Amino acid sequence: MGKATGFLEYARKEPGYRPEDERRNDYKEVECRLEENDLYQQAARCMDCGIPFCLGSGCPVSNVIPEFNDMAYKGRWQDALDILLSTDNFPEFTGRLCPAPCEAACVAGINTEPVTIRQIELSIIEKGFKDGLICPRPPVHYFNERVAVIGSGPAGLAVADTLNRAGYHITVFEEAEKPGGLLQYGIPDFKMEKQIVMRRIDLMKAEGIVFETGVRVGTDISLRYLQQHFDAICLACGSRKPRDIDVPGRDLKGIYFAMDFLAQQNKRISGEAVHSSEAIVATDKNVVVIGGGDTGSDCIGTSLRQGARSVMQLEILPKPSEKRPVQNPWPTWPVILRESHAHKEGCERRWAVTTKAFIGSKNAVKKLQCAEVEWRSKNPGGPMVPREKPGTEFELSTDLVILAMGFTGPGNEELIQNFGLERDTRGNVKADPRQMTSVEGIFTAGDMTTGQSLIVRAIASGRKAARAIASYLSEKR
Repeated sequence: MGKATGFLEYARKEPGYRPEDERRNDYKEVECRLEENDLYQQAARCMDCGIPFCLGSGCPVSNVIPEFNDMAYKGRWQDALDILLSTDNFPEFTGRLCPAPCEAACVAGINTEPVTIRQIELSIIEKGFKDGLICPRPPVHYFNERVAVIGSGPAGLAVADTLNRAGYHITVFEEAEKPGGLLQYGIPDFKMEKQIVMRRIDLMKAEGIVFETGVRVGTDISLRYLQQHFDAICLACGSRKPRDIDVPGRDLKGIYFAMDFLAQQNKRISGEAVHSSEAIVATDKNVVVIGGGDTGSDCIGTSLRQGARSVMQLEILPKPSEKRPVQNPWPTWPVILRESHAHKEGCERRWAVTTKAFIGSKNAVKKLQCAEVEWRSKNPGGPMVPREKPGTEFELSTDLVILAMGFTGPGNEELIQNFGLERDTRGNVKADPRQMTSVEGIFTAGDMTTGQSLIVRAIASGRKAARAIASYLSEKR
């Protein structure tokens, strides 16, 4: 694979970001791209390891990473593209948004730096689009069966694309104005510009997939209608119920969920209407983001671009170490301190902090009452829980609070109840090993059944559901 001594000859090279003073003034993608010569060298670093953990324990869609690295190193771009697309429907999404667990599992990472797999993947798919290697290829033969996919996020798109290529008639229903789900409305443009999403949607349309937007299933159309017109249904509505915080003052104005904030900005950029009475903007405000994950980082970057006066991010978990702890060995995902481009653009961060109350004036939030916590186990060997440290209370001034603490379930209560779907113990839609729900012929994919997870895992779930649906339909013929 690659060059036998490549990982010894070449150091890992990151593409880096556009200059901070430039990128903070627009919403274009912040990450740069590797030059072609750098790309060959990075692909050459893929060593001929005995067991490629990158595709085994690392990649949820089981990308055949050593092989496409080798093809990229040799300049065989069509072969590299064919290998990549054989396992990943949307490398242009994962190449931009995946945290790359494959790199964490790279064998080269034991004693040196891992291969830049994500950048190689992104370069392969983008070269494919640029050089005309990717064009509409509708199925030559169609079966008679029709499948409805509810939701057009990464899982729903993966279900639709996989089944369409297998020769099934696919209609995707999406309640928003544009298809894409989280990709369209949750991911900021500075991480992935929406023309990338629409490029893929247009390709899927050209290949025969029908998209029906502005349609709320369960309200605008019923389950009975779907069952009468489709031979199978797949629900891929995501994990949409945000985790809230139950403290005094929560009802004050100026406290919003992250996805409401992010979706509004994406709509502004794409030209969709946002009613002025519902506008959430950070301009000239002291912003506090509660939640230390990727969504919190997205809120930081968006707030800074809107002209926030200051941004503070609070995380209840303790500050991670800068180096991998001994109890967190390779090839597991390294739990270490990470700094996104948004953090580097101007943000203060505090760890091991809990919010005790929101304090307001004239019904609007003005302060947070917080305290430091320490994580201890109630019983030896039991789970660690946060406990407030006496005498550590403090207050933060704020004009805007954004809650970015993750999600607790599907949130599609009306649809789930109307369809009569069973839930599991975590409140997600219950599914069997085939990803069929408790209702015959209705399947589910992505976060709706697994809970909040990575985009690449949603794609993997969508591919699995598509295979199960194809098997189910073939058995009924």
